[in-house]
Amino acid sequence: MHVVNVSFLRNNPSRTLRCARDDLVVVMRRDQPDAVMIGLQSGKLLAEPGVRAALATALFRAGGLSLARAARMAQMPLASFIAHVSRLGISVVDHDESEVPRDLQTLDEWLTSSCAVPAPSSLGQG
Repeated sequence: MHVVNVSFLRNNPSRTLRCARDDLVVVMRRDQPDAVMIGLQSGKLLAEPGVRAALATALFRAGGLSLARAARMAQMPLASFIAHVSRLGISVVDHDESEVPRDLQTLDEWLTSSCAVPAPSSLGQG
């Protein structure tokens, strides 16, 4: 176990992270333990079933990761991750009430333009 104080952590974050890859790091503030750092790769914690998905879900819910980055962290296809968080009651779309009418208008415009039947081409005829 490694012990560092807050000023060491602030001045040497990369060294502290390297230490956390090997063992627990306890961060002290004055004479009291303040935090514990755990290296996820070295302890093979991320290899345990469900850990990646749980961590990615928590980080997405907290706003620390985008939907796509969380899906990659969870090692899931985007559509599967969307279904996963939806089953947990976590919204994948975070809209302000004022944005909805504008988005609906954009959707209507897109549907109108994409559903239009193109004029028959004169190429290949006759």
